[in-house]
Amino acid sequence: MFKNMREDINSVFDRDPAARNTLEILFCYPGLHAIWIYRVAHWLWTNEFYFLGRFLSHIGRFLTGIEIHPGAKIGRKFFIDHGMGVVIGETAEIGNNVLLYHGVTLGGVTWDKVKRHPTLGDNVVIGSGAKILGPFTVGKGARIGSNSVVVREVPENATVVGIPGRMVMSQETAAEGKANLEHGNMPDPEAKAIACLFDQIRELERKYSALAEQHDELKKKLEAPK
Repeated sequence: MFKNMREDINSVFDRDPAARNTLEILFCYPGLHAIWIYRVAHWLWTNEFYFLGRFLSHIGRFLTGIEIHPGAKIGRKFFIDHGMGVVIGETAEIGNNVLLYHGVTLGGVTWDKVKRHPTLGDNVVIGSGAKILGPFTVGKGARIGSNSVVVREVPENATVVGIPGRMVMSQETAAEGKANLEHGNMPDPEAKAIACLFDQIRELERKYSALAEQHDELKKKLEAPK
């Protein structure tokens, strides 16, 4: 257990440049507290102490502002940055080395007692306010932009933005300049999409100028005295 706690603390140092020392992390990081409370609640849940598991997760929600159902399955080195408003549903599954920012929801779209929440692969990053809704898989290394709403499967190493979520960077593109989880070294999908729009506008302006020149030449020929 203490090995896992040290691993959790080290994952904070790896992902948050604002972290100064271990004491600060122990007392001032609600995302870390939420994970530790979840692990105890999950043990109670898997050992069929359902009420105690839910009650402990409810206390964790009250203390941290993060709601993690004790039935969810979460891997190693999971980190929630800032954390307020994060909701993780009962049948959600999260791989190793996953990073969530505040306001993220891993929710369902049905009331049936089936697998209804998403599965996140290893090394996934989900931006603040994003909503991942449904029982599909977000592939390893995928990036979900802030405030995106994703309702369908995401391939490995893809970048998804918008409402509804659309893929703006594929695995092949990501392989050309592989981004890691460090702050400031993640792709900016909005900027990429805007740059593409500007390229299209410039191309349309070029075509318009060419058509305008052809129109002027034709007009001159028609107006020329015969």
